[in-house]
Amino acid sequence: MKAKKFDRDFDAGKSVAGSLDLAAARRPLQEQRRVNVDFPTWMIEGLDREAGRLGVTRQSIIKVWLAERLRHSASNQSIQSDAQQGGRR
Repeated sequence: MKAKKFDRDFDAGKSVAGSLDLAAARRPLQEQRRVNVDFPTWMIEGLDREAGRLGVTRQSIIKVWLAERLRHSASNQSIQSDAQQGGRR
């Protein structure tokens, strides 16, 4: 299928899923890499309690919390950078 037809069909609300090779699909910046991290027992117990309370796995809670922290950190860096540039104008 040509890109123009694909775009027309998509814009018209038609299903284009049959035109996609989902087996070859990749999510940019979402490739997985395995890491090993050692946590103290008290931390694992706390993670397990919170994961159980939320009904998710320990790995899921770690991923979510790390992602939140990284977004927060990036947001703060952006604000600080903007403030520094504002003082130079």
